[in-house]
Amino acid sequence: MKKWFKLLRMALDGSEQTYTSGSINRAIFLLSVPMILEMVMESLFAVVDVFFVSKVSIEAVATVGLTESVITLVYSVAIGLSMAATALVSRRVGEGNPEQAGRAIGQVILISLVVSVVMGLVGFLSAEHILRLMGASEEVIAVGTTYARIEYLSSPVIVLLYSLSGALRGAGAASAAMRSLWIANGLNIILDPLFIFGWGIFPEMGVTGAAVATTIGRTVGVGYQLYYLYKTTRGIAISRADFTPDRPVIAGILSIAAGGTGQFLVSSASWIFLTRILAEFGSDVVAGYTIAIRVIIFTLLPSWGMANAASTLVGQNLGANQPERAETSVWRSAYINMVFLVLVALLFYIEASTIIGWFNSTPAVVDTGVRALRVLCMGYGFYAFGMVIIQALNGAGDTRTPTLLNLVCFWLVEIPLAYILAIGLEMGPLGVFMSVPIAESLLALLGIWVFRRGKWKLVQV
Repeated sequence: MKKWFKLLRMALDGSEQTYTSGSINRAIFLLSVPMILEMVMESLFAVVDVFFVSKVSIEAVATVGLTESVITLVYSVAIGLSMAATALVSRRVGEGNPEQAGRAIGQVILISLVVSVVMGLVGFLSAEHILRLMGASEEVIAVGTTYARIEYLSSPVIVLLYSLSGALRGAGAASAAMRSLWIANGLNIILDPLFIFGWGIFPEMGVTGAAVATTIGRTVGVGYQLYYLYKTTRGIAISRADFTPDRPVIAGILSIAAGGTGQFLVSSASWIFLTRILAEFGSDVVAGYTIAIRVIIFTLLPSWGMANAASTLVGQNLGANQPERAETSVWRSAYINMVFLVLVALLFYIEASTIIGWFNSTPAVVDTGVRALRVLCMGYGFYAFGMVIIQALNGAGDTRTPTLLNLVCFWLVEIPLAYILAIGLEMGPLGVFMSVPIAESLLALLGIWVFRRGKWKLVQV
């Protein structure tokens, strides 16, 4: 028991930065614990946010669902840059080159700022038009335009929070990434009810208050990440000179990030199309779907923590010329992830009515949410392997292959299938829900096939 507590303390303290020798199980534990805890807070934020907003109105929940289905485009860029940061930094750390790791981080920050400012301004100026394009009713547009504008304007802190977390994970400082997300989302959870309901000295802002609380939390989280990067001397070495534009490094980052961004852009766009199809059936359906998705995210994000651990292990071990150790780490992570998600799927299927009822009691909303939750969780066993395998390929620097797999599974299978089932065969929202586990399961199977071929071991970054 003392040994486990000692390992847990090491994982939370981040006292170890490289994972290229020793026990693979120990390396998975030390990396995955802070990453899972990081994602637990991120997933808790998603659930708490929609919990408070659901107390305002159905239109408020629909606003969050429609806005976030589009702002996932910003998340796509953020995640792409995060992948690039993890791949490059972990490879440099595995090679024993902290100066170049710091150089990569400086360039990631530069790119993050330039891209996110442009996206933020476009979203801010087009917020009302975007909601209308997504099929929002006039009531939703009236309630949610300001919320949407604030969310889009916060793009720089969204992108930096993700990209810097990726850099910290690549450096083996998963505990620092964890603390930054806990700070950001912890503040959001505290501030949400204050700004939404106007408790104490705070103004009552309704759904707009959720956007304000989120932006404040994320900004403080980014501040902590920058503080850590400047003060730490373990695994990385970052200085002001690293922020001077370096064309070769920028080209390398953009090459990997383009694949990562394209990969998540494809999957994000698919969610936009699915939400747009569901909007045809009314705000109650969108609200129920939004609640179910937030509950799904609550369990999938911790699993992404395990997948991110596999990504770092792949990058560092390839940098140390140990591809077989990298492969073993991935399979072990995937099996652990599968056991966890299958157990969660059983719980969700049995208790779906109770879980959705915690958020909203409107019969139409609960009915949609229960059906969505039960259908979506049926693919959890495949999700577990798929997310670990895909992140392993990204950690090796091969973001192109997952992008192609996502394109096939989501655009050529999921979207057409959702439309055919929901509209063509008149199955309604159930048809949309069914398309998701089918596409995700196909993605997992194709990902396993590609990973077994082993070409990812030869990627140079």
